[in-house]
Amino acid sequence: MATATSLSKAFLPIFFIIFVSAVIPQAHSQSESDECKSETTNSCNDKAGAVPLKIIAITSILVTSMIGVSLPLVTRAVPALHPDRDLFVVVKCFAGGIILATGFMHVLPDSFDMLSSNCLTEKPWHKFPFTGFVAMLSAIVTMMVDSMATSIYSRRSKAGVNPDTDGVAAIDGDQEKAVVAGGHGHFHSHNHQVKGGNESQLSRYRVVAMVLELGIIVHSIVIGLSLGASNNTCTIKGLVAALCFHQMFEGMGLGGCILQAEYKFMKKALMVFFFSVTTPSGIALGMAVSKMYKENSPRALVTVGLLNASSAGLLIYMALVDLLSADFMGPKLQRSIKLQIKSYVAVLLGAGGMSLLAKWA
Repeated sequence: MATATSLSKAFLPIFFIIFVSAVIPQAHSQSESDECKSETTNSCNDKAGAVPLKIIAITSILVTSMIGVSLPLVTRAVPALHPDRDLFVVVKCFAGGIILATGFMHVLPDSFDMLSSNCLTEKPWHKFPFTGFVAMLSAIVTMMVDSMATSIYSRRSKAGVNPDTDGVAAIDGDQEKAVVAGGHGHFHSHNHQVKGGNESQLSRYRVVAMVLELGIIVHSIVIGLSLGASNNTCTIKGLVAALCFHQMFEGMGLGGCILQAEYKFMKKALMVFFFSVTTPSGIALGMAVSKMYKENSPRALVTVGLLNASSAGLLIYMALVDLLSADFMGPKLQRSIKLQIKSYVAVLLGAGGMSLLAKWA
């Protein structure tokens, strides 16, 4: 839990800068047109008719999110889906493709659209590619947090293991003096190295799960807020179905990472809970502030656009570096070309399916 807190604190400066920068455009937006100040009026705008659709969205997205993130956790009892089996690797690659497409096809284009909107002033928003810049910074900061958190986690883990290890080594040393054991000392030393390797790998899995959840939560709040603040019934109907699939598949990717992290039940439950309720909470928040929140106002465009850019950089980094690259360069896939081909097909299917959903969400 301490590591999760440190990760959150590490990302606070980014979000602080984003929210501060969101206030700045107000000083430059005196000449904005009337259409940027008010909501667009068309036959689909129906505030009263949108409320029941938003309530349906909250319920359905909550259920599908819980199913998606819980599925990898409850299927552990199925032998074919055990983390050591080939099928689990293929499913994990499918989930990695989904998260990669979420960053490239959903979050990044939204940020480009918002930060290049005609409702923003020419300077500075149309003179500099803020989306790419913030996404790049986000990826670099994610790498920094990823690296430092892994180091801290590994040191704490070793500090907790070493006393027991030394005690076991001393006892075994005494036993080896009393009982003749030719090659036992070498075997015991090798066993400790394997344990150390497992601890290091487990630390990586835990850091990956935490950082990935952080990025997904930021993205989920933003899409929930946008849906909750919208009164366009035509848009909401298609968006609800698309977001249900989106959250389910994204949850499967996160659930696989949580499974490999081997957390205790309470921490697993908390991570499942926060992922499941984030988008519904964003929708509820959007409904509450719908009178004040205008999706085409300069402040909203800049705030949401920069948040999307930072989330995109994080998700793209996590998908490529911590999920896909870690598996494809690992010993399991390197030993089998056939398994690599299956995994690449799974990545393409996951990324392709999520890219198709970009048409609606």
